Amino acid sequence: MTNHKDITNRRIFSGIITCLALALAYVPIPGLSQKIIVVSGSELAEPLEELETKFEEKYPNINIELKFQGSQDMINNYIDKKNDFNPSLLIPANGELLDELNQRWQSQNNSKTFYEEPTAIAKTFLVGIAWPERGKILFRNGKFDWQKLETAMIAGNWQKIGGKQQWGSFDFVTTDPTRSNSGQITMNLWALSKGNNNLNTPAIKSLFSTVKRGVYLPPRSTDILLQEFISRGPNDADVATVYESIALYRWQQSGASKNKPYQVYYLNPTVETLATAAIVRRDVNEATANAAGKFIDFLIQPEQQKVFVQYGFRPTHGNIDLVSVANSPWNQGIPGAQVNPQISTLAAPQPSVLGEIKRLWQRVQ
Repeated sequence: MTNHKDITNRRIFSGIITCLALALAYVPIPGLSQKIIVVSGSELAEPLEELETKFEEKYPNINIELKFQGSQDMINNYIDKKNDFNPSLLIPANGELLDELNQRWQSQNNSKTFYEEPTAIAKTFLVGIAWPERGKILFRNGKFDWQKLETAMIAGNWQKIGGKQQWGSFDFVTTDPTRSNSGQITMNLWALSKGNNNLNTPAIKSLFSTVKRGVYLPPRSTDILLQEFISRGPNDADVATVYESIALYRWQQSGASKNKPYQVYYLNPTVETLATAAIVRRDVNEATANAAGKFIDFLIQPEQQKVFVQYGFRPTHGNIDLVSVANSPWNQGIPGAQVNPQISTLAAPQPSVLGEIKRLWQRVQ
């Protein structure tokens, strides 16, 4: 027969095992914790920094380290080994850039690029923004117009296109197409507006030359561009192309800085970009890959998708009403912002097109 002392000892031992199990589940144990280096486009900086904290509260054994680069820079730096760290997870602004990375990797290596199929975590559009007085002169019918924008750039100053003399030079801003996805999409949509898919025509080369001469030191990323646009204000930055997400998120900041916040203009057609996450294989072991997979799964859950909405992104998972989300920018009366804009969307440019856009931008004077 089992005596009372044996039963007591077994209960104590069982309690110790339970406590150890809980400790393993919730307390980081040296040697068992995982570090994930996540490289993302700068447009995702604020939501990912917020979600990083929430994720590490849920998974204390997994440490997220965030890095931010222009989306094209991200691909180039990874392929050319220019980083001083080993990325685990890449999240460029556009999933097609991961296709480019995959093609370039496969041409150089006899191994798979990613652990699994990339996953879209948030989406947005490319939009135009302009300071109210300037927008009313340039886009008199309230609609963004590539031809009017090109005419203004060729004219060079506001007085020649019906603006006030004191407004001075006309200043359009976009990101560097050799380094940033939004700059690439801008030039692709602008070229398509001329009704020709061929980038190697005199008209398209002239367009690229006009824009390159008119955009002084284009920023390397979209969020940097928008922050500069707001700080420079009218007379130094008049019109820009940015993602809808950061245009909505930083709208109040533009009002606080310049009294009259900018107006949002939807491009028609535009390109819907899908911020897409991929776990890379180079120098990433399976344990780290599994931890990175947990982070991706976390990002696409409804509560995290609502956080992306608060920062102006549209969800990729779950049937989420943009207006009903707490602190949604679609509740703030932002001029021009629409929940369901009546526009058509095009597929993001293929890697071959992106490559030609970069080459053309580098060649023109």
